Amino acid sequence: RCMRAEELVVGACGDGATCNALWDKARSTVTLPASLARGPGGNPVDDEVIESACYSRLAEPYMAEKYERDEEFWSEYDVQPSWTYFGAHNGLFRKIPAVHQEVCGEYDPRRRPWFVAASSGPKDVVLVIDTSGSMNDYARLSIAKKAAITIVDTLTVADRVAIVTFSDTASRVGGFDTLIRATIENKKLLIEAINDLEAEGATNFYDAFDLTFEALEATHKREATSGCNIAVLFLTDGQITIGRGAEEVVDLVNAQAERFVTEYGRKTTVFTFSLGTMADHTVTKTIACSTNGIWTAVDDFAGDLVATMSSYYKLFALGLGEGGNEDFLAWVEPYPFANPAGKIGTTVSVPVYDRSVSPPLFLGVVASDMYMDALEKVLGEDAASSTMLERFILRSTARCPRIELTECEVDALRFLGGGEEAMCGACNATFTGIVPERCPSRGDLPKNLWHNTDVEGESYEDRACCAILDPKPRELSTVISDRSHTDAGLCPKSSGKTASSQGQTNIGMIVGVVAAAIALALGICVWKRKATKESKQTNQSSESKDTDGGGIPAASATATDFNNPDQQQQADADVERMMKRLSSLEGVTPVMPPAEASAPPLSIKALEIAP
Repeated sequence: RCMRAEELVVGACGDGATCNALWDKARSTVTLPASLARGPGGNPVDDEVIESACYSRLAEPYMAEKYERDEEFWSEYDVQPSWTYFGAHNGLFRKIPAVHQEVCGEYDPRRRPWFVAASSGPKDVVLVIDTSGSMNDYARLSIAKKAAITIVDTLTVADRVAIVTFSDTASRVGGFDTLIRATIENKKLLIEAINDLEAEGATNFYDAFDLTFEALEATHKREATSGCNIAVLFLTDGQITIGRGAEEVVDLVNAQAERFVTEYGRKTTVFTFSLGTMADHTVTKTIACSTNGIWTAVDDFAGDLVATMSSYYKLFALGLGEGGNEDFLAWVEPYPFANPAGKIGTTVSVPVYDRSVSPPLFLGVVASDMYMDALEKVLGEDAASSTMLERFILRSTARCPRIELTECEVDALRFLGGGEEAMCGACNATFTGIVPERCPSRGDLPKNLWHNTDVEGESYEDRACCAILDPKPRELSTVISDRSHTDAGLCPKSSGKTASSQGQTNIGMIVGVVAAAIALALGICVWKRKATKESKQTNQSSESKDTDGGGIPAASATATDFNNPDQQQQADADVERMMKRLSSLEGVTPVMPPAEASAPPLSIKALEIAP
């Protein structure tokens, strides 16, 4: 049904008074990033993604029931609850209430702070980016920038972050001596600095790691850390060309990591990424293996960079799955929601595991949105106050996940991210609980996941918007929820509407028939019920035949003379017959628009009835 203005207003559809968006509180919708929907009809080709769509469907009744309970609770505060959703670890996204997505293929839950916060917990993150001259080859600096921005975007106020760049020497981005809190404003500053990076010079690994641990040391001395795990993400395209050699780099990293455990009780995990098909893998993999970290090769044309860079939060997610962290949840800093546009809200999220295996298998994250004005009513505080922000920081840093993984478990993660090439050979055991088991036969899986394909190819306005008609003067309160709604002149007009490829489906047929009935009522054309003997002699038979078995006749170009009582009566009779025909279709209730509505062009193709 159409949203009421007091529930939600989707600005892309209208002001909520005359036009709004369709939604369904009893159903969920599923979306995929474009990189995952490359099969026929926009279907996923990865069996695991298909399985995620199927098993998460089982949660739909609970999600609908929960939303109903949320409405009951928040009604006491005169507030409409927002969305509840599940983001799978592979990028599938399911949410309730069901709505159309404004731009298909863009949303990826793995890039959202609520997802990473719940799957990795509070952490100190140092991004180390190679800016030597060779990074200009194959646009690798662009890949590194995109990866770094993706990581920074996903951090929350519970995290601390710093960026180190290196070529001949190393330097800190932004001029900060320590790691800084990952607030929205600080993240904007870092992203601007990342976009300004340029590549030139040689490649000095030693200076890069030396400055990295120097920044971590300064942060600890000032007690400005998250107090939790440390992740160093090292991005490079080549091998050492200046400064100390590989063996000394490995010794430095190992010595500093051990010292941080001894002096601060903090574990440092190094994740190395070799950018480009021609990149040297030897040193970066050696560094990762020697520090119990993870090495990943990144292709020059990596389509799913989010998945490629996900090893760091997946490792922390495994730690969160241990028994001592079962009650962990994460809050994100308040931010402007997309709908209603600009309204400030927050998200609370928790990780989801299959605990029937050991270690527990990370499935994804479940989350709920909350409007800040709702929390203001409950807590009696200004949403913009520093006290409110401190509440979120305190809630998000209250628990530090313990990362206690065996060598075999870390090697399983390496295998999951990069196959056998990425493994360090620590263990030859099976990887139950980390690498998901495949179904024995792909034939068990559905080949087509999608419903509602009748609107494929249409604009957002035509797919999602609905006109709310004034009940006066006809005493009719109606929502037109099909594709004829924009003809009421109330909803935004599509500037680039394309015809649906499903024009012969029942829905497409219904819309066409309603349009034809409107056209009849306004005297645009008449139906030829029976050709006269004279017309058969003068016209082509194909232009004067009725359809078989009481179907929809072909349209005539002869105009109705409404001054002629016989033709007026004939037109009225045809309208009545058309409405009876509509009523006979299962599940269809014909709706007549207001008399002042303009008639759309008549499409003969749209009038064809599917068998």
